[in-house]
Amino acid sequence: MPPRKSHTLPGAFVSRHGLWSDTQAKAAAEVERAIKANKLEVVRFSFADQHGVLRGKTLVAAEAASAMQNGVNMTSTLLAKDTAHKSVFPVFTAGGGFGMAEMQGGADFVMIADPTTFRVLPWANKTGWMLCDIYFANGAPVPFSTRAIYRDALTSLAKAGYDFLAGLEVEFHLFKLDDAKLTPEAATWPPQAPQVSLLSQGYQYLTESRFDMVDPAVEILRHGIEQLGLPLRSVELELGPSQIEFTFRPQTGLEAADTMILFRAAVKQIARRHGYLASFMCRPGLPNVMSSGWHLHQSLIERKSKRNAFVDPDGLSGLGQYYLGGLLIHARAAAAFTTPTVNGYKRYRSYSLAPDRAIWARDNRGVMMRLLGDAGASSMHLENRVGEPSANPYLYMASQIYAGLDGIANRIDPGASADTPYETAAALLPKSLGEAVTALRADDVFRRNFGAGFIDYYTHIKDAERERFEKEEPAHAADPLLVTPWEQREYLDLF
Repeated sequence: MPPRKSHTLPGAFVSRHGLWSDTQAKAAAEVERAIKANKLEVVRFSFADQHGVLRGKTLVAAEAASAMQNGVNMTSTLLAKDTAHKSVFPVFTAGGGFGMAEMQGGADFVMIADPTTFRVLPWANKTGWMLCDIYFANGAPVPFSTRAIYRDALTSLAKAGYDFLAGLEVEFHLFKLDDAKLTPEAATWPPQAPQVSLLSQGYQYLTESRFDMVDPAVEILRHGIEQLGLPLRSVELELGPSQIEFTFRPQTGLEAADTMILFRAAVKQIARRHGYLASFMCRPGLPNVMSSGWHLHQSLIERKSKRNAFVDPDGLSGLGQYYLGGLLIHARAAAAFTTPTVNGYKRYRSYSLAPDRAIWARDNRGVMMRLLGDAGASSMHLENRVGEPSANPYLYMASQIYAGLDGIANRIDPGASADTPYETAAALLPKSLGEAVTALRADDVFRRNFGAGFIDYYTHIKDAERERFEKEEPAHAADPLLVTPWEQREYLDLF
């Protein structure tokens, strides 16, 4: 037989640094064929930044094949920005504030496409899309890549003999866009928040009549998500006005987090093209709206047997209990990843569907961790109910894995089930972003596994976000319920 044809170009960035697996190399060849077959005109190369927001460049189709293997240059200041898109590191000093020559002076880093993520965008004319990983010019991974951090967590889990299975349950708001605030006077930094109105009134949870009011708009979103090939399971009307929930079938590993990244971007882009504004901001600053959450369903799959490691004839397995114990004991520190905005802490309430303390129970929506599935059922899993829908999925899921592995390694007891909420003593979750960041800095498990450099980087960005809030809203910074104009400008359209 003739030798197998290589799918990588000799001398290209990917080849020089050995960045693709055989699967990715083969996928790259398929992407080239798909670009021609679909007569695409442009391809978007994107990476998820520290906030889980997609950034990237659009290349004409004729350049896409070369760009896949040689990379697309991006400005390193993108990694220095807070949620206002303001650089919070002194990038024009020695080391750029990172102590790294690669990060100083606004130098470039390189986006390398993951060809297995390629899709044709159904809402954009003759447009392809690929998710990328990021590297320095010498081929070294950028240590602030959240996708790489999650991949490292998956590798640690695999070494322990397990894969991570995650199902997404995501709430968001879908508004009619009344005024996009596109006058020059509104283009402040950050810009003024768009003005919106409701598509439905609220407080008729899961009623057919309310769902039908929003169905014409939701149908547009649903078609786009299905055409992307994302594993959509259900579309539901939530309790609040103009509040929707999409759920997805479980996926393993990178796929689940990549799905969340593309889902959010797709929903926002499709909505805007049709005169709507979709927002994954936790609690918009509008009268009578409800908070939105992101419930992360999770279990571990044994790599050898392909069995659910949480299953036991009597309920949650011993390993599952230790994993749960890890999630609970690290919940305060993990909040900086599960609830990474100032606004997200306006959702935590006592005796509510957004619990304020680290407890677990069986099928009970009043706790942080819900155990779902009958004893012995292959569907046995845990549901973390504290996340906000704007959370970076790579960091959210990595925090679950590292906390759970620590629970397994140290046989951490999750304590008694609190099936009557709040009658069991439990640690309170942070009441603010500042409190969560403090807890994260003090958590040795996360510092060791995420890397001290990343924790210092991430907490610095979060501190900058919080400090701007406290400076601009000094009278309201400590108010646990009020959603301020600062939050509306900062988050409504970004997320």
